[in-house]
Amino acid sequence: MSFLQPNGPVIDLGVNIDHVATLRNARGTVYPDPLRAAMLAEQAGADVITLHLREDRRHIKDADVIALRPQLMTRMNLEAAVTREMIDFACAVRPQDVCLVPERREEVTTEGGLDVIRYYRQVEAAVKQLQGEGIRVSLFIDADEAQIGAAADMGVPVIELHTGRYAEAGAGELAHELERIRAGARFGVARGLKVNAGHGLHYQNVQAIAAIADIGELNIGHAIVSHALFAGFENAVREMKAIMVAARLATRVTA
Repeated sequence: MSFLQPNGPVIDLGVNIDHVATLRNARGTVYPDPLRAAMLAEQAGADVITLHLREDRRHIKDADVIALRPQLMTRMNLEAAVTREMIDFACAVRPQDVCLVPERREEVTTEGGLDVIRYYRQVEAAVKQLQGEGIRVSLFIDADEAQIGAAADMGVPVIELHTGRYAEAGAGELAHELERIRAGARFGVARGLKVNAGHGLHYQNVQAIAAIADIGELNIGHAIVSHALFAGFENAVREMKAIMVAARLATRVTA
């Protein structure tokens, strides 16, 4: 329980440490250390440590995941593509959570949600393998009822809604994208799912998403790592968590 949540969870923050590894890899050094970042994030109130082991290992490496797993006091949320290599690796490491995501080598960052309908059989096989190892599985998907329904039918307990379109929306599209996420979260909860969200969220746009009562957790990385350059890692995490909690509590007061 963090000092920001004296009476229990309000909304959880998953801190993504990928881009600490990006900075390390830029010079081929051993620093900055993603493990150190994870420890600082937990001390500052992070509820989850998220990291994405991409097929091209552009940031997080296998050794990072292996070193981090026994050190965490909270939970590891390992993001992984639906490939035999990644699923086998996840089963060997056995993080508390695995979030299955789409992945293309040429993309700068994840560009959209996993198409559960199109790749239903492949995703279902990965889900069953992971669940067989006692790992909780989530699917990173768009806020689309058909995709959410397919995830629920598959038997996963958690989904993470892709907020990229909201984060990139102009003034004329912002309200529509926000309502799309609200509706997706509401539908997911109605189908018995825990609903998380993330992608492209930062200190100026997270408030409206954090205020959605049906969302239980936000996963945020790039904005926190970027702000940490000026504010320090622990302060960057504390600030994000405080903003999220304040947005959620304000909604409760006005409801």
